[in-house]
Amino acid sequence: MKKLLIAGAIALASVAAQAKDVVDTAVAAGNFKTLVAAVQAAGLVDTLKGKGPFTVFAPTDEAFAKLPKADLDALLKDKAKLTAVLTYHVVAGQVLAKDIKPGKVKTVQGGEVTLSTTGGVTVNGAKVIKADIVADNGAIHVIDTVLMPK
Repeated sequence: MKKLLIAGAIALASVAAQAKDVVDTAVAAGNFKTLVAAVQAAGLVDTLKGKGPFTVFAPTDEAFAKLPKADLDALLKDKAKLTAVLTYHVVAGQVLAKDIKPGKVKTVQGGEVTLSTTGGVTVNGAKVIKADIVADNGAIHVIDTVLMPK
């Protein structure tokens, strides 16, 4: 019985020690259900579970709720547009808040976002409401608005 308990404790510890990528980290946070569903619908799960590193400016469920329901439903059904919107929220490399410099940054989608540090960090005007959620393959910065590529 003692060996069984020890084996169970070791197995539990190894599960707890398993790495979390940006997708697993977003799922565990609990306030990115729409974002995670969108990433799944776009077929980007494997990409964002990849080596990276990535910096994800992640809109919360509340940010997605600001979009008109018809627009969000249409977006979720248009895989190409959805992929463009989601990859517009991702920057190659891990950028922590202390390293953010004002200016334009190229996104994985190919467009640019404008970062500002005046009065807090913003991305195209969207406020970073929580920074530096570190994952094994990058970092997540929580934003209050869904970014739309031009």
